[in-house]
Amino acid sequence: MKYRTLFLAIFAFISVSSGALAADALKSSQNLDSVKQKIQVSLGMQVSAIGDSPVPGLLQVQTDKGLFYTSEDGKYLLQARIFNLDEGMRNETENALTQMRLDGVDKFKDSAIEYKADKEKYVVNIFTDITCGYCRKLHNQMDEYNDLGITVRYLAFPRAGLNSKPYQDMVSVWCADNPQKALDEAKGGENVAKLSCSNQVAEQYNFGQSVGVNGTPNIILPNGSVVPGYQPPLQLLQAIQDAS
Repeated sequence: MKYRTLFLAIFAFISVSSGALAADALKSSQNLDSVKQKIQVSLGMQVSAIGDSPVPGLLQVQTDKGLFYTSEDGKYLLQARIFNLDEGMRNETENALTQMRLDGVDKFKDSAIEYKADKEKYVVNIFTDITCGYCRKLHNQMDEYNDLGITVRYLAFPRAGLNSKPYQDMVSVWCADNPQKALDEAKGGENVAKLSCSNQVAEQYNFGQSVGVNGTPNIILPNGSVVPGYQPPLQLLQAIQDAS
């Protein structure tokens, strides 16, 4: 009899505990939804992910305009870098952005315009704009990058925004029968024949904004870290090797 009583007491405790945990989880989910909605309505930013941050009391918010942190009630919004002093000043924000970049370039690997090295050792993803002078300089040295074993995958980042002629021209390039040839010509200053099709130019641009891209060229290295601006072939190779 006493064992039956003990069993019933344990079962009751587990049931109450499970109910409390479920209630806490529901409350937490409702709070996240509330904060997400507040950010989207108040700031016009689209929130793709929200959850715990490395700092207790703060939430980490991934948006189409970058990575932010908020107080748990959504009252305060922070744009900051979080460093972990106990782990040798590890940049927790950069770690989060690195994973976001790697996930993004994997998503767009089939819609990037690729210049593949014959003896590929490394793959870099480069946000580019056809009107950007340094983007053209980098492109003119494509054979040198490829000779070093570096495959280049271009992602579109029309700096003037999605309601601009460069954006329309980049859509035309991505929609061409031979996107490589069309991109070569566009970066060479030739007129771009107007074309349209189902494409991911806008999505690539929005992805760039979400991981902090604000200029071109912007180079994502194989490990997800970033090198902003033009890099000569040997200098880029060294950056890749240093980051490996």
